[in-house]
Amino acid sequence: MWAASCLASCCAACACDACRTVVSGISRRSARIAYCGLFALSLIVAWILREVAAPLMEKIPWINHFHKTPDREWFETDAVLRVSLGNFLFFTILAFLMIGVKNQKDPRDGIHHGGWMMKVICWCLLVIFMFFLPNEVISFYETTSKFGSGLFLLVQVVLLLDFVHGWNDKWVGYDEQFWYVALFVVSLVCYVATFTFSGLLFHWFTPSGHDCGLNTFFIVMTLIFVFVFAIVAVHPVVSGSILPASIISLYCTYLCYSALASEPRDYECNGLHKHSKAVSTGTLTFGLLTTVLSVVYSAVRAGSSTTLLSPPSSPRAGQCPALGLRKPLLPLDKGDEHEHEGKDKENKPVTYSYSFFHIVFSLASMYSAMLLTGWSTSVGESGKLVDVGWPSVWVRIVTAWATAALYIWSLVAPILFPDREF
Repeated sequence: MWAASCLASCCAACACDACRTVVSGISRRSARIAYCGLFALSLIVAWILREVAAPLMEKIPWINHFHKTPDREWFETDAVLRVSLGNFLFFTILAFLMIGVKNQKDPRDGIHHGGWMMKVICWCLLVIFMFFLPNEVISFYETTSKFGSGLFLLVQVVLLLDFVHGWNDKWVGYDEQFWYVALFVVSLVCYVATFTFSGLLFHWFTPSGHDCGLNTFFIVMTLIFVFVFAIVAVHPVVSGSILPASIISLYCTYLCYSALASEPRDYECNGLHKHSKAVSTGTLTFGLLTTVLSVVYSAVRAGSSTTLLSPPSSPRAGQCPALGLRKPLLPLDKGDEHEHEGKDKENKPVTYSYSFFHIVFSLASMYSAMLLTGWSTSVGESGKLVDVGWPSVWVRIVTAWATAALYIWSLVAPILFPDREF
């Protein structure tokens, strides 16, 4: 007994030392990676609890206080939402703390990049505390998460538009034949991939012998958007470029595919999964992994964006190719420029908005909860999958349509309102 106690103490001490070593090794450059790791950990914890926590939660009186015990799916959804709420509060608190941080001399800069042992402890305590909250709070968070998820998807679309316009402007700015040829080749590859992908969509999701009018409508609408993008982009009045049009076309086609692939597996028009009734552990793991990677990438890209909500003191603030802002908002003369450079070296302004970084992770927490719970609905077997069910289908389709609308708006807005800067 004494030997076992000593062994347990040694293991605990080693674990603590290992944690301290890891968190102390997190530098300024790796802080964002650490936040990604914490966010990915929250998704893994939520997925594990979704699979195993239902029997335990049925015995908690303030959660299961119903006259008739709900189905197992209700407890699975509730577990995911509680973990997500803890994650949401963690990043929201950090977002409020980081409001107004403009340079590295601010004491809160150290909070953003350091104190990782305390952050991990606070995160764990927040997640645990969520399981002591009444069900009414969780229901309110569930409703709010649907709106927060929509906002997160909107941020994704804006970032994509900014990225493709910036990419095009950079290559065109070289003004060399090589880059023009590269632009043409990339555009051609994107269009070939788009039309090939569209053909596969017809093959997979409109099987013969079934009435699949809805799937046909989704695919045809996507192809219409592809042609509209190209026509508007090359119109002499717009003077756009074919590269952004081709990339947005491919992205909208991908969104159409992900929407159709999210249809319930017992749906007769989902030919991609019609022979796969059973769900393997590998399928679930792959689905979770792709979800984690996509959400984390989007959150990091949005949170560290130099064109969205950058602090005024940031050297990269005021530049947004998608909106036509490529020069400093307040140009400086040469004398002021040298003085400004000296101040920059002294104050070391932050290169992105810490507050916005955490806000995006907060929205991503809501979005990931919706993915893991099928947007808080269960459609038979789909309740066991990641991001499967009719709500997921419509969210993807609406996102594709929103992407198309925003892209077209980014082309025609400067023409419709020439006196305004976009």
